[in-house]
Amino acid sequence: MSKIFHNFTFNPKNDILSGLTVALALVPEAVAFAFVAGIDPLVGLYGAFMMGLITSLFGGRPGMISGATGAMAVVMVHMIQQGNEVGMGLAQPIENLGLQWLFITLLFVGAFQILAGVLRLGKFVRLIPHPVMMGFVNGLAIVIFLSQLGMFKKTVNGSTHWLETEPLLIMIGLVALTMTIMFLLPKVTKKLPAALVAIVVVACLTIFGGIEASTVGSFIRDGGGSGLKGSLPSFQFQIFSLFDTLTGHWGLILSTAALLAAVGLIESLMTLNLVDDITETRGSGNRECVAQGGANILNGLFGGMGGCAMIGQSIINVNSGGRGRLSGAVAAVALLCFILFGAPLIEQIPIAALVGVMFMVVIGTFAWSSFRVINKIPKSDAIVLIAVSAITVWQDLAIAVIAGVIISALVFAWKNATMIRARKHIKEDGTKVYEIWGPLFFGSTQAFNTKFDPKTDPDAIEIDFIESRVSDHSGVEALSSVVKKYIDLGKSIKLTHLSPECQGLLTKLDPDFGKVIETSIDDPRYHVVTDLLDKEA
Repeated sequence: MSKIFHNFTFNPKNDILSGLTVALALVPEAVAFAFVAGIDPLVGLYGAFMMGLITSLFGGRPGMISGATGAMAVVMVHMIQQGNEVGMGLAQPIENLGLQWLFITLLFVGAFQILAGVLRLGKFVRLIPHPVMMGFVNGLAIVIFLSQLGMFKKTVNGSTHWLETEPLLIMIGLVALTMTIMFLLPKVTKKLPAALVAIVVVACLTIFGGIEASTVGSFIRDGGGSGLKGSLPSFQFQIFSLFDTLTGHWGLILSTAALLAAVGLIESLMTLNLVDDITETRGSGNRECVAQGGANILNGLFGGMGGCAMIGQSIINVNSGGRGRLSGAVAAVALLCFILFGAPLIEQIPIAALVGVMFMVVIGTFAWSSFRVINKIPKSDAIVLIAVSAITVWQDLAIAVIAGVIISALVFAWKNATMIRARKHIKEDGTKVYEIWGPLFFGSTQAFNTKFDPKTDPDAIEIDFIESRVSDHSGVEALSSVVKKYIDLGKSIKLTHLSPECQGLLTKLDPDFGKVIETSIDDPRYHVVTDLLDKEA
């Protein structure tokens, strides 16, 4: 239990104040993403509350904030729409069946994420290259910026336009005031979170100054919601009686769940990595996977939207001094209190104040150093950085990160494929020795094969791997092919300085290989990654 409540007393004042700041910033985000998914805003707020509370208490990264996110909302839309269509087509129509399907799907999302944590897959976030990380933060900063521009527009008769001149100038002025306070206050004192002070000052200015400005309440009502006020989340007993409506649709549910789980974990683990860098501490990716999964299951059972880590709110929290678990717990509980008791007050907060806070998050998130280093890093890394940034804006975070890792891996494979060499010399007894240098793996097998000339080589051959390494099953197969060519020509061949595991794999392919392998005390010790044996797993 001590681990669960670790960091609760790290800095209670900072954690409480930063938690309140985050709670205010969570409201429009959760509502907006609920609208994106096509569900009631309260479902998004409940999701943010449950995600935030569970991950703050049990997650792998104190100070990181989770809630309803746009990346997951976009994935949910198609399934919710199809569920609603199915519900209205039943003999006894069921309204909002898509929402019920979402709750069922979240149960599977949670199971997949917990399984990822149990299998310790969270460690693979460490394999994400630095250019991908820089591209991730840059792309996400641009996405956050573009999402806030929607607050400067209004929708009339299905058409979206910029605000009229006076409301637009008021909005810009309040946003500028918020950003100015957040910029200047830390230079005077750091005892109070600049974001919270800015929100309070701008809210008091609009309320007591009688300034007409878009508020949280008007934002909810303009989107079709009835307001912020609600009750406690309730257990969704009805979802267990709706499993029969999924007949013929299980493929949609499971594929959506798998995609949601993947998107949620990628965004959460990338955010964890980023907060690790900012705080110069290290969180647990596997523990975060389990906590995210548990929170999503709870959302499915109690009617929340589900979600994952939120980079914007996490940065607000960390920059406001919230480094412990208490900050996330306060944010979640405060959000629930807003729903239960504080709706009339919170609905009066001007949207401009929250937009100003998010613009400051954009400035703090964007890796401005990337402009300075873009001409100094390898071209391949620059391409990855730009590609990940662009794909994050164009598609979504998960696709961008996966694409970036794939590009980086292919570049790495290509570079290593060109590194394999073979030094050749003749011993006094006439044996031709090939001293292999460089890794032998799937990318270098073709180059490896070209190093040998079985037909013109002498009758005795030795292939020495003292400065090489057989890295995967493709390498083993390539080596096997070369040995067979010499044996078929009736020539003697000897393999030296192979690892014990590589020796075992060769003899497993063909017991006769045991005759050509020479063992020595100097043989290297390493594992070969193959489709037959992977001890790292």
